[in-house]
Amino acid sequence: MPADAPIYDRVALIGLGLIAGSMAHAMRRGGLVGEIVGTARSAETRDVAREIGLVDRVVDTAAEAVAGADLIVLAVPVGAMGAVAEEIAPHLAPGATVTDVGSVKGAVIEAVGPYIPEGVHFVPAHPLAGTEHSGPRSGFASLFDNRFTLIVPAEGSDRDAVARLDALWRGMGANTEEMDADHHDLVLAVTSHTPHLIAYTMVGVADDLRRVTDSEVIKYSAAGFRDFTRIAASDPTMWRDVFLSNKEATLEILGRFTEELFALQRAIRTGDGELLFDYFTHTRAIRRGIIEAGQDTAAPNFGREPTT
Repeated sequence: MPADAPIYDRVALIGLGLIAGSMAHAMRRGGLVGEIVGTARSAETRDVAREIGLVDRVVDTAAEAVAGADLIVLAVPVGAMGAVAEEIAPHLAPGATVTDVGSVKGAVIEAVGPYIPEGVHFVPAHPLAGTEHSGPRSGFASLFDNRFTLIVPAEGSDRDAVARLDALWRGMGANTEEMDADHHDLVLAVTSHTPHLIAYTMVGVADDLRRVTDSEVIKYSAAGFRDFTRIAASDPTMWRDVFLSNKEATLEILGRFTEELFALQRAIRTGDGELLFDYFTHTRAIRRGIIEAGQDTAAPNFGREPTT
C-alpha cells in the first residue's frame, strides 16, 4: 500500500545494478519517495536504465545525481565507495543522508566517513537479499520482502536520520535490525562471504579435475553442485572487493571451516559413522531453523521453477 506521504523527496541512486534497481521498483511500489534520480559509471548501463524507465531521471555524473537529494544511496562495489564519496562530497545538500548497500561495513565506514561534510548524515546499511544476476534489468520490487536489512549507524549517526532510513527499508518490505560494524562483518563472513568463497572453490576444483569432463560436469550437475554454480555466478568485481575489504573476519571463519573440514576428513577416513551422523543431524536442524524463520522455503527444488 502506498505511503501517505513520501519518506524522502528525492533519492539519488549511485550505481544501477540489482540492488539499486530493486530499490527503485520497491520505492515506487510503496509510493515512498518523490523523485528517483540515478546514475552509473557505464554509459551503457545509463542508456539501458533510460530505455526501461528504471528511475525518473538518469544523469551522467554522480555530482549531478546528488544535487538536491535528501537520500543518497551508494550502490557501487565496496572498493569504489571512497572514490564516489569524495566525488559527491562538495555537492551534498545540508541535512541529506548518505547510505550504502555494501556487504562489508567496517571498510565502508572507514572509506566513506572522512568525506561526509558537517551537517550531512551517514547511515550505512546492508540488505541481505540478492540473486546471481546483475545489471539494470535484474531488479524487481519484491526482492526485499521479508528479508533482513541491517542498519549499521556510524559513530554519532543522527537518530532521526537512522529512523527515517529504517522506515524506508520497512516500506520496501524488509525486516530491519541495527548492528555494529565489527559484528556485522563477522556475521556476514559466516553467512555469506565464506560460503561464496567455498562455492567459487568447489566450481574451480571441478574445472581442474580433468578426469571429469566439462560435458559431464554440466550434464550431471546434481543439486549440490548446481547450487554452488549458482552462487559462483555472482558479480566478480563485487566479490573481489568483499574479500579484500573483510579480510580479517573471512580469514577467521575460513580457519574454523578448515578445522571442521579436517575433522570430517578424519571421520570419513576412520569410518566414524556416529560422528558424521551427529554432525549432519545438527546442521540439518540449522537448515530447518532458516526455513522456520521465513528466510527460505522447503518447497521441492527450493521453490524454483523446474527447467524444461
